[in-house]
Amino acid sequence: GSGSRAGENRCVEAAEACTADSRCQGLRAEYVAQCLSWAALGDCPRARCRRALRRFFARAPPALTQALLFCPCASPACAERRRQTFVPACAYRGPGLAPPSCLEPLDTCERSRICRPRLLAFQASCAPVPRAPDGCPRDQGPRCLSAYAGLVGTVVTPNYVDNTSARVAPWCDCGASGNRHEECEAFRGLFTRNRCLDGAIRAFDSRWPPILQEHLEPQQGPKHSLMQVDGSPEGSSLLSVLPVLALQTLL
Repeated sequence: GSGSRAGENRCVEAAEACTADSRCQGLRAEYVAQCLSWAALGDCPRARCRRALRRFFARAPPALTQALLFCPCASPACAERRRQTFVPACAYRGPGLAPPSCLEPLDTCERSRICRPRLLAFQASCAPVPRAPDGCPRDQGPRCLSAYAGLVGTVVTPNYVDNTSARVAPWCDCGASGNRHEECEAFRGLFTRNRCLDGAIRAFDSRWPPILQEHLEPQQGPKHSLMQVDGSPEGSSLLSVLPVLALQTLL
């Protein structure tokens, strides 16, 4: 039955919960259709695919979208399903066979009114603080995960890098970053060497299964989501903020 299957694979349970919710299922069907249409056309409509993903994470119940994105896994089968959640062949990977330098999506993000504020929000929401016992503010996890989800569908879309861990990274590396190598590593380190993000993803396990019931609660007034921000914070520069926050994650 569904219960035993979900017990073995919580990502199946998350998918079933989304399917049972008409709004979640409708928005998921929309991004799957957009992101898979390249299979017939021979070319990935990356912009349309990512736009549909942003709509999914902005408009579907957050409890359900986060359950799909962060469902805890104890097996490669579960982790592979989690890794494939948003059709990474189109939404995550770029047009080339090899990942580009991380400076490429970073520079594009800084010029984007959609991506830039989301990346700044992610940096701020997942940043460590010196005085916290483990370096991460208490109750930071949900805010950090929401900001991370806000990056899905942007040019710096992150994803799980394999099906044997919960490690995440954007589709890029720093092998060809030249004299901007330190800046490149600082950006990539926001994902690959961020103990607060790692801790938030691990802690999601403790919020399971109540997380799947949260979407049933009545809405409490207007919602302000980091994922729906389109403006750019005044006086903030990604290039100036990045090295500071990234280096903090290494401490």
